[in-house]
Amino acid sequence: MCGIAGHVGLAPPTPCRMDAALDALRRRGPDANGTFQVRQGANTVSLLHTRLAIIDLDRRADQPFRRDGLTLAFNGEIYNHVEVRRALETRGVHFTTRSDTEVLLEAYRHWGEDCVDHLEGMWAFALYDAERRRLFISRDPFGEKPLLWQQTDNGFWFASEIDALCRLQGRRAQVNTETVRRFLVNGYKSLYKSADLFHQDIKELPAGHNLTVGGNGDITVRQYWRPGYRPNPAMTFDQAAEGIRHHLDESMRLRLRADVPIAFCLSGGVDSAALASFAAKRHQADITAFSIIDPDPRYDESDNIRATVRDLGCTHHEIRLTQSSDLDRFSDLIAYHGKPVATASYYVHAMLSQAMQAEGFKVAVSGTGADELVSGYYDHFNLHLHAMRGHPDRAQRIAEWQAHLSPIVRNPHLRKPLLYDEDPAFRGHIYLNADIFSDYLTEPFQEAFSEAGLSDDLLRNRMLNELCHEAVPIILREDDLNSMRSSVENRSPYLDRALCDFAYTIPPEHLIRDGYAKAPLRAASKGILNDAVRLDRHKKGFNAAFRSLFDLDNPKTRERILDDGPIFDLVKRDRIEDAMRQQDLPNSFSKFLFSFVSAKLFMEQWA
Repeated sequence: MCGIAGHVGLAPPTPCRMDAALDALRRRGPDANGTFQVRQGANTVSLLHTRLAIIDLDRRADQPFRRDGLTLAFNGEIYNHVEVRRALETRGVHFTTRSDTEVLLEAYRHWGEDCVDHLEGMWAFALYDAERRRLFISRDPFGEKPLLWQQTDNGFWFASEIDALCRLQGRRAQVNTETVRRFLVNGYKSLYKSADLFHQDIKELPAGHNLTVGGNGDITVRQYWRPGYRPNPAMTFDQAAEGIRHHLDESMRLRLRADVPIAFCLSGGVDSAALASFAAKRHQADITAFSIIDPDPRYDESDNIRATVRDLGCTHHEIRLTQSSDLDRFSDLIAYHGKPVATASYYVHAMLSQAMQAEGFKVAVSGTGADELVSGYYDHFNLHLHAMRGHPDRAQRIAEWQAHLSPIVRNPHLRKPLLYDEDPAFRGHIYLNADIFSDYLTEPFQEAFSEAGLSDDLLRNRMLNELCHEAVPIILREDDLNSMRSSVENRSPYLDRALCDFAYTIPPEHLIRDGYAKAPLRAASKGILNDAVRLDRHKKGFNAAFRSLFDLDNPKTRERILDDGPIFDLVKRDRIEDAMRQQDLPNSFSKFLFSFVSAKLFMEQWA
């Protein structure tokens, strides 16, 4: 994991601006840094790199990495670098390091842009090809590693983070207030519905895309991979479970490769606990886990967390949430993100990353993506019943919903099991209370919910939208920034191409059984994951209540939140005062209040 930045244009960045950009990327790569510049006709190509050493810690693997006309600045990990290295050695390639960086460079030399089809990993890299006089940039299939870019009168610019991008250019980006308004009213799931970011004229290379800057400065963007639903109707449930076990086992094997210690983010849910259990019991990894303990009973998962810790006998660190009247920590986090923090759970996740760094860890494993591969959200149950129309087991599944889901589902819309039989287009629970939050603004904001047509199957289309446009892109961006702020690399074993491709062949009847979402994963984990967690139907999620974090009864906190600032050009102050007076905030209002404070602090720094 590292930081990268660069430029292609007539007037290269000055040494002072390059140093400033490297300093902005220092936390992403505290172990080494380097630069590269070369003339390309009338243009100059500049590459910058800061290194967090994970594989082959020797300085010989520092970057930008140069060999025989190719120069690489690479952020991420190629998990299958051992297998790719072997394939290239059979072609006569001689390696001088043990690094995945060298493997990536030689993979490009032999396969060109198609090299990405041979890779399993997470990456954002820029490779200058002197012979072809071009800069080749790629981002991994799921978008785990960020890549921001901008085209200006002075050429093409890119960086891992907004601050580095601005410092390299020597100019400050302007706030996109329309994105701030969208975030406040529709929430974080709306942010990747549009290409607009929180800063004007800045773009993000989408997941699974390559970008090429040609010799004359022309830019070409091409998609090389995206997930799709290709069901295998002949698949049995046992085959689904065995396939998930096989591919998750292989994914974990690859993602345990590191020359530094690895920690695990552990919640009370199946997703993270299964990863820790697979690592410990299938791969004999020495597990150290880190967990957040929330005093709010809605989010307290301590019983399940401790069940996993007892089962694995692992070292465990608990971070207990306490109220604070000081927003400085929040402001510092937003300053590093260069944008609002999306939800309270990502504010809390930053605490995990800091605790891991303090204990000497440089790699963390988290459970992102399982819900989007094998189901997990409460609306998936309703969509599943719709998908079961005409199936002989449908009546049984409805009875299972009544027995197991009806007692725990609180959302009034989702309490109707056959919701999507009545209205297949219903999505009113996603932008919940958007009409109310629009009235909180000085000028109303209305943007109807929309989703991409990625599958004809209603359930799988919803899951693919969550994977590609709603939930996972935001989670990955927040995880990356939180982890890199603490110089920790975050790995997500569920986001494995082979695992994803297999999961999207599972027919809908196998995803949910006996009132359990993620049925294939639960079955795959039998005998590996403890049953207290494996057979728990409740989904609390990795979250935190606003009042668990900030003491709204403290005059200092209230005064800081209500202080004058540019946010009040967008938001009515009196509505915020009203919300802060409520002792028992409904969940959606608690989330809005967090979003407001996050946006307020962001605009104070950037507007």
